[in-house]
Amino acid sequence: MSEPANPARTAVVLGGSHAGMLVARALSGFADRVVVIERDALPDGPAPRRGLPQARHAHMLWSGGVRAVEELLPGVTEALLDAGARRSPVTTDMVVLGPRGWFRRWPESHHVILAGRDLLDATVRDLVLADERIELLAGTEATGLVGDAGAVTGVRVRTRGAADGREDTAAGVERTVSAALVVDATGRGSRAGGWLQALGLPEVERREVDSGLAYASRLYLAPERARSGYPIVNVQPDPRDGRPGRAGFLLPIEDGRWIVTLNGTRGGEPTADNDDFVRFAREELRHPVIGELLERAEPLSDVSLTRATVNRRSFYERMAAWPEGFAVVGDALAAYNPLYGHGLAVAAQSAVALRDAVRRHGWGSAGLSRRVQRAVARPAGAAWDLAVGQDVFYPGATETGPTLRDRILAAYVGRLMLTATGSGRIARRVTDVTSLERGPQVLLTPTVLLAATAGPLKRPLTGPPLTPSERERAGLR
Repeated sequence: MSEPANPARTAVVLGGSHAGMLVARALSGFADRVVVIERDALPDGPAPRRGLPQARHAHMLWSGGVRAVEELLPGVTEALLDAGARRSPVTTDMVVLGPRGWFRRWPESHHVILAGRDLLDATVRDLVLADERIELLAGTEATGLVGDAGAVTGVRVRTRGAADGREDTAAGVERTVSAALVVDATGRGSRAGGWLQALGLPEVERREVDSGLAYASRLYLAPERARSGYPIVNVQPDPRDGRPGRAGFLLPIEDGRWIVTLNGTRGGEPTADNDDFVRFAREELRHPVIGELLERAEPLSDVSLTRATVNRRSFYERMAAWPEGFAVVGDALAAYNPLYGHGLAVAAQSAVALRDAVRRHGWGSAGLSRRVQRAVARPAGAAWDLAVGQDVFYPGATETGPTLRDRILAAYVGRLMLTATGSGRIARRVTDVTSLERGPQVLLTPTVLLAATAGPLKRPLTGPPLTPSERERAGLR
């Protein structure tokens, strides 16, 4: 059966996580009804859910993403901060060992929002679902698209069980939800490619770059005097040393806690062993500072290990034919190595791009879906280039290895990173790009090229730039 609504004024969003909720918000200004279809039973408040295992790992929302979310949901930053999230200035509140040395803590250029993924999702979800035009169908799975190669007219769904755990007599019954626009935001597990082939469309072009990264995370209670105002601590690998890439993040989040993620590529992976976590941080990273901090903190969880870190891009915007009424966003379009922390920001920027495309061309206009797909591909592509430009150098990441272009760009980026350790102006240009506020073209201006040629203006730091107060509050000597 079909849902009783006007399909011409209905939008369906597949997936109720960060990307899906923001897309629903973006569409609510055009559709009379937006239906979010989510296979999980979503919790009330910030709590774990089965379909989001990556929530156990470190997340950050770069300022480029913060601006996009705020554009869709005015006041969301204040709501997050009121709930315990933290606004951390970049690079003022960051202690970072980059591939070419320790970065200085320059005056604020950008910022990140630090919070547990559960808190971030719950805050966004509450604000989105407060809109009466947006309806959530939880515990419901999309099983395929309705339509043909020319147009998608809806989606087939099946109830998995009552969202509140009670017996549901409709469980397993398939029905159709008709819509003028269906947006797939189901993440890495998206089946959009197969669904489109079932409608008669060709296989989508894909690319994968797999660094072989595994990452392990654990939650800690910070030492009492370090439970507020502590900086981010990040130790990055140096790809020049020929060793597996090992890195670590310590992110201060809500309630005086630290979430710590350690990672390594093929041959240098961390384990899920609780007893090995601190040892890995002390002995396997390029500097032991994260391990030293953890020795004085209280573990609050077991170690969570994940290996699903491949960079995967589906080039839907390049397809020769594209149906009306369908679009793909978020990790379903481009999934990145989580080491770079760009997934949340790209999802938000893509939702804004979708909204702007619909606003510019008009709801229901001919060719709208093609225009939307090309619009959302732009922020996805920018983050893709940043991720694979690094990961392509790890052994086994691709069948052919890095191209000559990859090597030339990497050499230039390496020179920029060295310069940024001793030049606040170049550090700001680099963070313009990593924060996703500006495109990589800002790194190719004549003044930046000249600065990179000259190199750093200050002598290299010999150790982590923690202040005496920060060292004392964390119990470091």
